[in-house]
Amino acid sequence: MGGMLPLNMNARPDELVYSREPAGSPVDILGPRIERSAEVLTPLALQLVASLHRRFNARRLELLAAREQRQKELDAGALPEFLRATADLRAGDWRIAPVPADLQDRRVEITGPVDRKMVINALNAPVRCFMADFEDSCAPTWDNIVRGQVNLSDAIRRTISYADAATGKVYRLADETATLIVRPRGWHLPEKHVLVNGEPVSGALFDFAVYLANNHEALARAGTGPYFYLPKMESHLEARLWNDVFLAAQDALGMAHGTIKATVLIETILAAFEMDEILYELREHSAGLNCGRWDYIFSFIKKFRNRPGFLLPDRASVTMDRHFLKSYVNLLIKTCHRRGAHAMGGMAAQIPIRHDAKANDAAMARVRADKLREASAGHDGTWIAHPGLAGIARDAFDTVMKGPNQLSVLREEVAVTAGDLLRVPEGAITEAGLRSCIRVGVQYIEAWLRGSGCVPLYNLMEDAATAEICRAQLWQWLHHGARTNDGVPVTPERFDTLLTEEIDRIHDEVGPARLLNGVFPTAVRLFEQMTKQDEFDEFLTLPAYDLLD
Repeated sequence: MGGMLPLNMNARPDELVYSREPAGSPVDILGPRIERSAEVLTPLALQLVASLHRRFNARRLELLAAREQRQKELDAGALPEFLRATADLRAGDWRIAPVPADLQDRRVEITGPVDRKMVINALNAPVRCFMADFEDSCAPTWDNIVRGQVNLSDAIRRTISYADAATGKVYRLADETATLIVRPRGWHLPEKHVLVNGEPVSGALFDFAVYLANNHEALARAGTGPYFYLPKMESHLEARLWNDVFLAAQDALGMAHGTIKATVLIETILAAFEMDEILYELREHSAGLNCGRWDYIFSFIKKFRNRPGFLLPDRASVTMDRHFLKSYVNLLIKTCHRRGAHAMGGMAAQIPIRHDAKANDAAMARVRADKLREASAGHDGTWIAHPGLAGIARDAFDTVMKGPNQLSVLREEVAVTAGDLLRVPEGAITEAGLRSCIRVGVQYIEAWLRGSGCVPLYNLMEDAATAEICRAQLWQWLHHGARTNDGVPVTPERFDTLLTEEIDRIHDEVGPARLLNGVFPTAVRLFEQMTKQDEFDEFLTLPAYDLLD
């Protein structure tokens, strides 16, 4: 167990001590007391947080430093390639451990933040799984994080309910509900409200440890298990860290190895070159890989941001039929199925358009075509962000997938090269694309700073990943002096003019009270700074997190 001792399973919730002084107890809670927080910030949960932090945080920081070094190599002209050192591993015939029964059929999964009403509605939706999200669709205020843990604990014990004060409607769980999967934050995000020996803990370790410590026994009694989605990884070494965390946590809590199951989101260009290796590192705990398409596009821009030959066109034209994205999808399916792992499709960002039947029909047709594409390619399931899309996604997969999954579709004809994954899509950069990025980016950041990480904008459900594309594209176009299709260069002056005009448009859409009060001015300043500064912020959520309570 590498020095990690079993935890005190008899620790009482009333032993929790809040402190604002980092020199106090080994675990200090700097956030305010939240209603029912003692039920989830238990001594057992915080013991596990502290143990994992002490054992693994230094390694986490080393891996983040390795990301910075790799970025310098890319800036200097290097390109990703399949790892020579692991060629034998890729050629081997190994497979992951079998997945549990309630993860065998994952044809439609809904995702969303961990607020109480969302948790109930998502678990009740006609889908197979619900990914409860502490990451891209959750603004990590202390209130959101703590209440999210309370909501999930209540849902697992089937005591959760929600009374809508506006309508009087009471929401409760149905008799049959979706399988719960939890996405903790990525390795890069801290949890500033929790210190261990004076150091902020990892948001990923905090989300994981609190959920696991409080719920693993209740999940077992319910006939399911602790299932996770793991975001933002850039290498198999980061997957190895997660696997070691799983082993240590299972030992500390007296759980059998392999109880935890995890699906990894392949949402960075570097991870696309290490899919086999990532599955191998997690093989005892793996449940598959997912095409995190929006973050993947963002990563493509971010990693090659200083290379003028890697300019992408308008985000609306970077669709999944583009060669670099189609290659990534095909490689993921082939890799997963060879190893007995599920290959999950990506998010449909559309939402029902209730006020315009014609526009709604067109949007739903796009969803249907996208889901048929995924099913026909061999995916085992897909993501949606709104319950109204569940029927369309399910019908698309039912048309193609006659069993619980498509693990037998091996895609042996697929032969993806590094050049395929790195082919830059052609297309226009337009003024309309510039304006769209500004409108979406500013409004998303404003909502995030207000505590909402999942925002419907212009008939699409935007989260941190899509907002990242917006500000990254603007930075890239501005930094390299790209020209729009009318021949006009993207300059700081042009950006300033468009920003002013789009703020006027937002003013008309949301009204002066909301624009002038609250956090809109802060959001505009932050968005402008991140877009125009010489250095690129790795994640918009890092500087924005400093502004959250």
